[in-house]
Amino acid sequence: MDQKPSFIQDLSLPVVAAPMFLISNPELVIACCKNGIVGTFPALNQRSSEGFESWLVEIKTALQAFESETGKKAAPFGVNLIVHPTNPRLEADLKICVKHKVPLIITSLGAVSQVVDAIHSYGGLVFHDIIKKRHAEKAAGAGVDGLILVSAGAGGHAGTLNPMTLVAEVRSFFKKTILLSGCISNGRDVAAALQMGADLAYMGTRFINTRESEAPEAYRQMIIEAGASDIVYTAAISGVHANFLAKSLQAAGLTPEDLKKDTKVDFGKELDTEAKAWKTIWSAGQGVATIEDVLPVSELVSRLKTEFKDAVSAQARLLDIYPK
Repeated sequence: MDQKPSFIQDLSLPVVAAPMFLISNPELVIACCKNGIVGTFPALNQRSSEGFESWLVEIKTALQAFESETGKKAAPFGVNLIVHPTNPRLEADLKICVKHKVPLIITSLGAVSQVVDAIHSYGGLVFHDIIKKRHAEKAAGAGVDGLILVSAGAGGHAGTLNPMTLVAEVRSFFKKTILLSGCISNGRDVAAALQMGADLAYMGTRFINTRESEAPEAYRQMIIEAGASDIVYTAAISGVHANFLAKSLQAAGLTPEDLKKDTKVDFGKELDTEAKAWKTIWSAGQGVATIEDVLPVSELVSRLKTEFKDAVSAQARLLDIYPK
């Protein structure tokens, strides 16, 4: 029995644009969905539940208009909810998601069956992000529809495991949808993610450098100038290990000793103090090494499609060399 959601086969490319704190906005989500990939954003990017609901209305209205005007089907959109005891807005934001029947919910920092049941009540899907097998097993037990495997080198909150090992380990017991995150910046990387056993590629940093994102120009330029070794992995910013651009950490006056400190996780605090920090301390993954420009989403998706097709074709040609 196929346990994969039907929307995957309707996408123009097997890609989800990841929800990025302070970066993802309705404009970016709408552009992604219009171009056939899943667009998402964190609920906490809006400073209140009322504002969050207004964004949902804006996105739904724009996508309905697009479908009516073009006769084309937009890709589904999703919302990231922080499922952690310190998130004071979880209950209110979850109710709003149920009210508006958000197609896809991405849960982080906690897989709770009650949240999954609430989303399933109207036919929505829940994908949960994990960095290790134990987390994946717990989320699978909570009934999630998909797992986002955040491997080494991913932007934002990230893990430390090699993607090949992580996908193989999780795929051995989880037969539903698997998304792979970590250093996926071009169409060849998307093809590689599928070759490893993932169903979808989960791309974040590459979409920071789009015209529709909320990233300041200095942020985008820093990504262009950065290499893989310019990414620092630390828990000192929000209490959860994440990858950041070294130059932004230095500009904020943080020393190597500061970055070794662990901060207590508190997403009530994240709504104010940490939000201010993340405006100047910029997250990115090691995939910056292959990002050299800033493009509108439409042009980026077009390029990704070409790169993806070329990569798959090149792989197929290997069968002529190694059929033995």
